[in-house]
Amino acid sequence: MTGLAPAIVLGVDTPIGLSIVRQLGQHGVPVHLVGKSARSISARSRWVRSFTVRPPGPLADWLPAFALNLAAGAIFAISETTLIELADLAPILGGAHVLTPRQPALGIVLDKIETLARARAFGIETPESWQPDVTEDFAGKAATLRYPVVAKWRDPNVSKPLLNDAGLEFHKAEYAADAVALLALLDRYRTIGLWPMIQSYCPGHGLGQMLYMENGRATLRFQHRRIHEWPPEGGVSTFCTAEPLDLHAAQMAKSEALLASIDWDGPAMVEYRYDPQTGRYVLMEINGRFWGSMPLAHVCGADFAWEAYRRRVLGEGSEMPLPGSNIRARYMLPETRRLLRVLFDRDAIVDPYFKVRPLRDLTAYLLGFFDPRMRYFVFSLADPGPFFRDMQSGLIKIASLGKRLLKR
Repeated sequence: MTGLAPAIVLGVDTPIGLSIVRQLGQHGVPVHLVGKSARSISARSRWVRSFTVRPPGPLADWLPAFALNLAAGAIFAISETTLIELADLAPILGGAHVLTPRQPALGIVLDKIETLARARAFGIETPESWQPDVTEDFAGKAATLRYPVVAKWRDPNVSKPLLNDAGLEFHKAEYAADAVALLALLDRYRTIGLWPMIQSYCPGHGLGQMLYMENGRATLRFQHRRIHEWPPEGGVSTFCTAEPLDLHAAQMAKSEALLASIDWDGPAMVEYRYDPQTGRYVLMEINGRFWGSMPLAHVCGADFAWEAYRRRVLGEGSEMPLPGSNIRARYMLPETRRLLRVLFDRDAIVDPYFKVRPLRDLTAYLLGFFDPRMRYFVFSLADPGPFFRDMQSGLIKIASLGKRLLKR
């Protein structure tokens, strides 16, 4: 296939952006990147035609002319802040299709309370949730909850600026084993008048069901199981494995119905906590952007960025082949950090129910290099440049840390 219109990818400083670059490039799409720094790992990909450091100011001030100058056919983005900004702009900028979610669907998935309420209407189990409010009796409510509980921000895009202004650290998830611990956690945020949502603890492992939605139905499906995360108690996927589509099929149908109910178009991941012992699926969130395990989907043949491009830009309607499933992938730098924490810094793991298995984890880490099913988020023989850039950045960070330690 030749003569495809170029694509612009905004925010290419992580393996998510790199995966989009590789998907599009391997299908013959010229790719132009816009990122925070020229040291982005994606800038070294063989598929990149140009890299531009993001200009200052709102997207509306420079993106339409940028797209027009490149004769771009598509615009992709990764970060939620950029998606929010793009959602308020026209669906076509400078002749390029903006392949990002639109309002009001985006607003629904960014609001965890609204997402959970809609999920329950489809028979999807959700955690018991409480959103603290300044008018409530926190002590009285805390005494009625089942512990342990997990604290998560309802909309991080709202809470992060307030926390930053108050000098408070943003935590994706915090844990409280009893009412005393919960009240201490909530008291920390009294100065900003905003509190995280409190949810019941759900045992099991992460299950991500990914779908590309168009006109109320899924045209591409993929799912994976999280094996490891960073930090260890929950966060970015660092080691994951593809799951066959004949597993969890009934839950996949519910995920599709949920996305259709909010008129979602494009890619999304419906994320559950799945407990194999009980068979329970508990919804955690809908990830309305390209997700961290995108590299695994790509190496399995589930190219969600290409699916968006070929359907929206090329107008193709044919079905994609079913993705592979006997593949797993690792994100090596944070996976290594996870192993080091398990081995040497277990007290920093805040989930009191996390099972520490240092010998097993060390053995699995080493044997992974010899596993024929193993792939990597960054390393690729066909596209080695990003790996060397990633290693260079890692060495610079290690050297900087060493200098700080020596000065103490």
